[in-house]
Amino acid sequence: MRKMNIQNVKGTQDYLPNAEMVRKEITKILEETFVQYGCKPLETPILNYTELLASKYGGGAEILEEMYTLSDRGERDLALRYDLTIPFAKVVAMNPAIRMPFKRYEIGKVFRDGPIKAGRFREFTQCDVDIVGVESQIAEAELMKMALDAFKKLELNVIIQYNNRKLLTGMLEFFETDNKQINKVVLILDKLEKVGLEAVLSELTKLGLQASTIKLIEQFLIDKNNKNYSYFEPASKKNDLVKQGLEELKELDMYLEYLDINGQCVFNPFLARGLEIYTGTIYEIFLADQLIKSSIGSGGRYDNAIGGLMGTNESFSTVGISFGLDVIYSAITSSGNIFLENSNVDFYIIPLNTKKESLLLASYLRTKGYNVELELGNKKISKALDKANKEKVRNVIIIGEDEVKNNQFKIKDMGSGEEKNEDFMFKK
Repeated sequence: MRKMNIQNVKGTQDYLPNAEMVRKEITKILEETFVQYGCKPLETPILNYTELLASKYGGGAEILEEMYTLSDRGERDLALRYDLTIPFAKVVAMNPAIRMPFKRYEIGKVFRDGPIKAGRFREFTQCDVDIVGVESQIAEAELMKMALDAFKKLELNVIIQYNNRKLLTGMLEFFETDNKQINKVVLILDKLEKVGLEAVLSELTKLGLQASTIKLIEQFLIDKNNKNYSYFEPASKKNDLVKQGLEELKELDMYLEYLDINGQCVFNPFLARGLEIYTGTIYEIFLADQLIKSSIGSGGRYDNAIGGLMGTNESFSTVGISFGLDVIYSAITSSGNIFLENSNVDFYIIPLNTKKESLLLASYLRTKGYNVELELGNKKISKALDKANKEKVRNVIIIGEDEVKNNQFKIKDMGSGEEKNEDFMFKK
């Protein structure tokens, strides 16, 4: 018989119990925060029609190259979802009776056949919140505050960088960039922090832009005043998109300052969020210590997606934020900041030739709402106590023949060493 080469598919990963307990705790904290902000749960299918995910309101050319496609027995073209955004837009488009504003969260697996790096896999879990039906920047402000609340609970210090696609696109128009090239230029500018100024200018030259346009973009990139809104005022008088973007940024800033979170939220005029779906405010969340360079959360406003899927020009004010569970897990474990120190087991029962009596007590404690692990492997007391210490179980119960005879059991606190007796009818 040929030995099978047992391995995981590249870009996928198993999470053994210790790791999965941390991931579950992260998910729990995120979900509790989402609910605290009035978000309702939603679940969408992993399998979708390729046409839906490949629409121009989807992830754009770069993500479509990474999309997993397949067909069923009816030869229908299907694909695995690459994010939770378009499935959400589909739900709103299919359910016109949904009461607005509609705030939902979804936590689920998504798939991209893309490059693998720290915290980035091909099968990964996204945790998304989206709000549809709110035109004001108060929606963005609430999502940014929610993100800061969540990461504070996760004991991660983060910075949120934000920008506005109208402002960025309008500036490129103001520099007389060819309209057909604007999305490509946005993608190149999005690489500025990763590849540097010279590489960006080189790529812009290869696009065939006018020399005067490239010069204006270069001046924009190096101007020391480019993080002050006053820099954009002259362009706002000549370009309507710059004007709208500036107004939205100022409104957002008003909320951020009032909430006193403007120190953790930083305007970055070159943040681009390469996806073509975005129409307004965009943001990315980074670790303040840069232990992981890539973002650990991101999002923005995409007002045209839902109407686009419906085949209309109707605008649905929509803004969302997405947290990557896998990259957050990597951030927590890389920093050594494992906040889940204790076991989720309330009682660990060790039987000494008292299996059925120990099983009865375990069943009783579980009916009282406790998490109980019954030792099923016939471990000696020394090895069982060693297991309890290693797994940080707080309370251990040892049941021997004397305990059964006296209808009592003893609880040992592994932290303090204190012991106390409790009555229990082993024999009826």
